[in-house]
Amino acid sequence: MMFVEQIKEGQSVISADGGHGTIDGLSGQLLKLKKNDPESGGARQYLDIGLVVAVEGDTIKLTGPAAEAKERWCEAAE
Repeated sequence: MMFVEQIKEGQSVISADGGHGTIDGLSGQLLKLKKNDPESGGARQYLDIGLVVAVEGDTIKLTGPAAEAKERWCEAAE
C-alpha cells in the first residue's frame, strides 16, 4: 500500500460521511485505533488499510461511511 509509510500514531481517521477516530499505530496491514476513542466502546479496534483512500497531513481518509468501517472492525489482530 502506498499510504503505509505516511500512517502514524495520533492521526485522525475520517470516514466519507465525517465519522472520526484516532490512530494508535499499525499492526501489519491493519490500522490500530485508540481504544479510548468514544466510538470504540472501550475495546481495541482494527481496520483494514485497504479502506484508506488518502492521507493528507494528519488525516487519514476512508473510502466509505462510518457504518461500513464499523461493520469491518475486528477486535483481535495481534
